[in-house]
Amino acid sequence: MFTSTQPAKKDPLAHLSTLELAQVLAERLSIQERDWHRVKSNRQAQAQQQAASALVFLLKDQPAEALARLQQSVGWLDRSLSAPPCPTHGNKNQGTNQS
Repeated sequence: MFTSTQPAKKDPLAHLSTLELAQVLAERLSIQERDWHRVKSNRQAQAQQQAASALVFLLKDQPAEALARLQQSVGWLDRSLSAPPCPTHGNKNQGTNQS
């Protein structure tokens, strides 16, 4: 039998609920607006963001929202989804007078 000579370490996250842990994970994996261009096509990052969000909704007893995000996560992984165009690079003629 293995015995440790080191004192048992306290779990630094023990005070957080499962939902709070999931929310922290979702926040950590969320793609920030300033990083959007850099990671917009990163399938792993997109899938992680959606899967973490799905877990939050599942823990909040919102299965429909969880399922939608899980499906998006799968879509990133199986390549059936791709990044939408940047909203700031939309129609360049929008708002101009074209008489």
